[in-house]
Amino acid sequence: MTVFEPSLEQVLAFCAEEPIERVFLEDVARRGYGRFSGVADASGSLTALCHAGANVVPSGAGTAAFAGVAAESRARMIIGESGAVSELWDIARELLPPAREDRPHQPVYMIDEPPASGATGLRAATPEDLDRLIPACAAAHELELHVDPIARDAEGFRWRTAAQIDEGRSWLWIEDDVILFKAEASAWTPSAVQLQQVWVDPEARGNGNGSRGLRDLVRLLLQGTPNVTLFVRSENAPAIATYESIGMRKVLEYRSLLF
Repeated sequence: MTVFEPSLEQVLAFCAEEPIERVFLEDVARRGYGRFSGVADASGSLTALCHAGANVVPSGAGTAAFAGVAAESRARMIIGESGAVSELWDIARELLPPAREDRPHQPVYMIDEPPASGATGLRAATPEDLDRLIPACAAAHELELHVDPIARDAEGFRWRTAAQIDEGRSWLWIEDDVILFKAEASAWTPSAVQLQQVWVDPEARGNGNGSRGLRDLVRLLLQGTPNVTLFVRSENAPAIATYESIGMRKVLEYRSLLF
């Protein structure tokens, strides 16, 4: 199969076929980030797509064709729909260093109906919240990826956290300088918002704050988008229980390979 750089129109048409699975790919395409590679059928319609940036994100059937793209990317992660990642990894593993962690069967959840109100003080984050959010975002990042982002690149992490606030992709509920709930949007398209780094400060856990905050965030987002989605490590039972308690349902699985 011939790998080529697809047009924006081709990418958007491909993403529209599976808007929940491909929400990240559509978001970065619309924002003009990273590099895309594609494989098409005789009609010119994409059958597989791969984004190479900080992460490699494959989708579709025939992703083995992107093994060279993955090898050249020096990405920190390969992540995406489980079948697409597995097909790519079966070939690319001969070209890449060993993965330090393999996370198969990561459930992807979505919701399209507003849950009951959580009656929280949830609001959009502002630049004044930056210094309070950075340690929480860093702790959530380290918990998820087992890498301290401040030790790795403090200035870059601060910039990325500030950018999320400036772009209206960060929300929090804070009382007495304790973050009772916070989350960011990792992708946002006309079809869906994908959440990441859902977090409650340790001293505020066990009181239902995560569920209440997430309910209010989902209610807020569903006012402007038809679906809210996120994915989670398969062993994170407390998070899964929270997501299912507000009415989120599993719709597919991702697989992540960390380097």
